[in-house]
Amino acid sequence: MEGQVNAWDSVSPEELLQGGDVTEGVVRSGDTVRRPHSASSERVRSLLIHLERVGFAGAPRYLGVDDRGRDVLTFVDGEVARRPAPEWVASDDRAASVASLLRAYHDAVGSFGMPEVFDDASPIRPEGSPEPFPVPNELIGHRDVTLENVVFRDGIASALIDFDLARPSSRIDDVCNLLQWWAPWQPVEDRPEALADADACARAAMLVDAYDLDAASRSMLVPLARNTAERTWYSMRLRAERDGGGWRRMWDAGVGDAIRRRQEWLRKNQEALTKAVM
Repeated sequence: MEGQVNAWDSVSPEELLQGGDVTEGVVRSGDTVRRPHSASSERVRSLLIHLERVGFAGAPRYLGVDDRGRDVLTFVDGEVARRPAPEWVASDDRAASVASLLRAYHDAVGSFGMPEVFDDASPIRPEGSPEPFPVPNELIGHRDVTLENVVFRDGIASALIDFDLARPSSRIDDVCNLLQWWAPWQPVEDRPEALADADACARAAMLVDAYDLDAASRSMLVPLARNTAERTWYSMRLRAERDGGGWRRMWDAGVGDAIRRRQEWLRKNQEALTKAVM
């Protein structure tokens, strides 16, 4: 039954799951994942229930809350690119399958609409941050399609995990996020070693084709990516100051400098990147 968890399952041995930058204390217990209750819990619960109802198989199932107040999800078995990223993240076929999975997610989440529970999910605009690029919200985007948040089976992307950053968004917002990590649209010094030699233009062209992104949206990808990078510096600084924890650790480790480098890389390469995705 929705919202129920078998009592026997709550006492299974627990294994700490690595890879997250922000959420701590995520464990595997038997065939389930236990996550500390957070501000995003109700949003994630409603989203995962919708995805199950419409038959989307590429996400965990929400099971309920355990006797310690943790959210309980199904454990999605398969390969995940833990750090340091394995060599297989450079596979074009694998990357293309991530784009196809993201398209399938968008098609499935479209009927979810914009539930009220997501009203407080949109990020605030910190002082000094530029205006957001004018892209209307059309669905609940995943917004965190990192190398670590995709589960593969037999070399094919089979599931997205970690929906904590899901919020009102657009298809191209998520595609920009996809390009940041899987093309990857960032300077060589900030890429995982496995992607250091990747051709960001060729990979981007392959990814937008695999997603089957329309021509009008393709024309907005580079300016949206630049705007997002500019705004991310301010939002990351705010979260480090306001929320601390993993956000503070990332900021102290130099993520702000990495974002500045990405801004410059996008500026220098905007002409080639635009040509590649059109």
